[in-house]
Amino acid sequence: MANEQSDLANLNLETSLPKPWEREQTFNDVLYDWMGRAPWLAISAAAHVIIVLICMAIPWDKFSKAPTTEIKATLDQAPEEVFEDPPEEEPEELEEEPTEEPVLKDAEVSDHNEEDTNEDAESVVGDPDFSADSPFDSKAFNDVIGIGGGAGGKFGGRFGGRKNLKARGGAGVEQALKDGLEWLKWHQSAEGTWKAKDYVENCGKIGPTTCSDVGEESNNVGMTGLALLAFMGDGNTTREGPYKENVARGIKWLKDEQDIDNGLFGGRIGHAFIYNHAIASLAMCEAYYFSQSPALKGSAQKGVEFIMSARNPYGAWRYSQPPTGENDTSVTGWMVFALKSAEEAKLKIDKESFAGALTWIDEATDTSTGRVGYDAVGTPSSRVTRINDHFNEQRGESMTAVGLLCRVFMGQDPKTTPMMEKHAELMAKALPKWDADPKAKEGTDFYYWYYGSYAMYQMGDPHWSKWKSAMEQAVVKSQRKEGDEKGSWDAKVDPWGYAGGRVYTTALGVLCLEVYFRYARVLGAR
Repeated sequence: MANEQSDLANLNLETSLPKPWEREQTFNDVLYDWMGRAPWLAISAAAHVIIVLICMAIPWDKFSKAPTTEIKATLDQAPEEVFEDPPEEEPEELEEEPTEEPVLKDAEVSDHNEEDTNEDAESVVGDPDFSADSPFDSKAFNDVIGIGGGAGGKFGGRFGGRKNLKARGGAGVEQALKDGLEWLKWHQSAEGTWKAKDYVENCGKIGPTTCSDVGEESNNVGMTGLALLAFMGDGNTTREGPYKENVARGIKWLKDEQDIDNGLFGGRIGHAFIYNHAIASLAMCEAYYFSQSPALKGSAQKGVEFIMSARNPYGAWRYSQPPTGENDTSVTGWMVFALKSAEEAKLKIDKESFAGALTWIDEATDTSTGRVGYDAVGTPSSRVTRINDHFNEQRGESMTAVGLLCRVFMGQDPKTTPMMEKHAELMAKALPKWDADPKAKEGTDFYYWYYGSYAMYQMGDPHWSKWKSAMEQAVVKSQRKEGDEKGSWDAKVDPWGYAGGRVYTTALGVLCLEVYFRYARVLGAR
């Protein structure tokens, strides 16, 4: 009972006392509370002082007086448009948004590749500016060949280059280029291919006549690739340029002709199938580079993989896939260019392919003369043996031209590779010359003129100036000027005209005229 009374008293005492927040705060209470917080206040004050000192030590005036560089640019008046029909599109200003067009107007690309199935080809915004020097202008490539940046792009400044063609090329080059592209435009089939044999079905659109000189139907894939390269060499893609619809339909046709399992363009018809595939792959890689369309990436990659599967281990290429151990310079040349375009398009390639190709070029080169053989040191090109056996002593230099251009694109430089000068000196003694006799000793050979033009352009003067004059004389003067053949070149006078027909000679003729801007100099003018 006593305990209960004590607990009750304590409870009454606690309830009678004021709560802490009800008590009146005295000076002693405040002083006690401040003394408890004093260390933290001191630390805070010290930190603020340090921050202020740091801010005072920063040289703020240097930030407010950052150096500025005034950039002045002038634009020359653009020369007169080359194309009149269809009219040339005016180049867009850099700040303008790219035109939102379908990637392939009226010819939508079908996609065979799983990785691309869910990708929208139209998700890519435009094509890279063709007036830029790309992609060989990248520091990575120029470092390989030892020249640093700014050497000019592999694909060159195409639109800008053509506008200066009148000044850079000889008389008639500009018109010859236009007429050649127009002929190719009107002789494309409705489904998109350029037929080596049946292109004559499209005659009568330029003039009231029917063209002569047909090729072999088995080469439609290769002829379509060459025609596409001619159009893209002038700056046309699936989205840009006056011939964009022709390019779009051609690319779609090539894509539809590709084996979805092994990547081969076209079928295995004769040994020429490997040529056709190489040229088609080169065209597809260029188309993908400039469009970056996911719908084309898989097709280009599969084409490249077939090329790599056809290469001899530690060597180059010939006619077989899988390889049989044989190499030849002609097939190797097309393969090297296709793989180089694939590399620049950031596709997957085996870098050892270039090493193997270069090893072969060295093996096939006669070190005493600089001449490159066809399938061994000293062997002549097929052109010589095919058209006239008793001219075997006239070796021809088409393989030398292939070897020289391969050396350029695989990173060699004349300053460190004297053999390149020997190649060029030999070619300077075998300049282009039009001859209507297909069995002429040094007659018409568009294949040689094509490789030779690009190789000598890379070498620069004095080699290029000699070649340029002869090439223009041979190509421009021989172009047909009347009827439905206007803008084309006769094929029966060429050793390979029987295989590719008029499409073959016309596509290569156009490519020769595009040498001024299709591949900018990666060696630099010397």
